[in-house]
Amino acid sequence: MPAAASVSPRRRRVSAGLVLGVGLGGFMDGIALHQIAHWHNMGSAVLPPHTMEAMRQNMRWDGLFHLGTWLITLAGVWLLWRDAREGTAPPARVFAGQMLLGWAAFNLVEGIIDHHLLQLHHVRDLPVHVPLYDWAFLLVGGVLLGAVGWMMSRPRGAPSR
Repeated sequence: MPAAASVSPRRRRVSAGLVLGVGLGGFMDGIALHQIAHWHNMGSAVLPPHTMEAMRQNMRWDGLFHLGTWLITLAGVWLLWRDAREGTAPPARVFAGQMLLGWAAFNLVEGIIDHHLLQLHHVRDLPVHVPLYDWAFLLVGGVLLGAVGWMMSRPRGAPSR
């Protein structure tokens, strides 16, 4: 039996929504916080963008970040295409919930690793670090968004645990 056939259709459906949510969540972070709001860059706590060379380096890191999120999004599109072709794509509400779960997972992992553990950047890089932004990002963008996604991704009539 081929490897793909050993994975249940439900698992593949979840994978497409989650993977797309991770990739598109990364794009949203980069577009909204890096490019529009100018709150931070990928390495702005390590190399504050006070000179043109520092800004150039931060833009390079942002570009690599966007390349990664693009590749993840591309993988999610391929998974969704495969599920649609096989007739195993979930209902729109469930799929949207799975995408929100993926976005929340991105926010939690990126927030914990980049903001707290590695201190590469913070949600809002200011002259004085304000940890409240980082914690609010984890709470709202991770926990709250994840809870909404989890509720939406459950099939109707599924037993609660």
